[in-house]
Amino acid sequence: MINITIPTPDVSITKQIAPKESNIYGFTDFHLISRELGGIFMFYNNKEELLFVGKARKLRPRIKKHFEDTVSVIKKHREEVTRIDICVVEDPVHREIYETYIINEFKAKYNEDKVFFR
Repeated sequence: MINITIPTPDVSITKQIAPKESNIYGFTDFHLISRELGGIFMFYNNKEELLFVGKARKLRPRIKKHFEDTVSVIKKHREEVTRIDICVVEDPVHREIYETYIINEFKAKYNEDKVFFR
């Protein structure tokens, strides 16, 4: 049996209600997410349900792309995201393992790839 310990989030940003600052779908704290480091990210809704898990070589641009891109898996569910947890994981192999494990262990709602629980 393999035992995987999910890293504790390094950054967690929360959707603001009627933010006064510039925002993307209510998120104003993208500046807290590293622009240069790689890792994994998890989108949650207000019921604490895991919606989507992803990985990136550069976290901030990749996460923002999910809120701007027309081909993102969550494009129809962006309003549902209320929290984003980010774990810095520089090793690409570790990112792949964590992403696949979290998707399946916590049954991420909108992940389509790497899903073994359906």
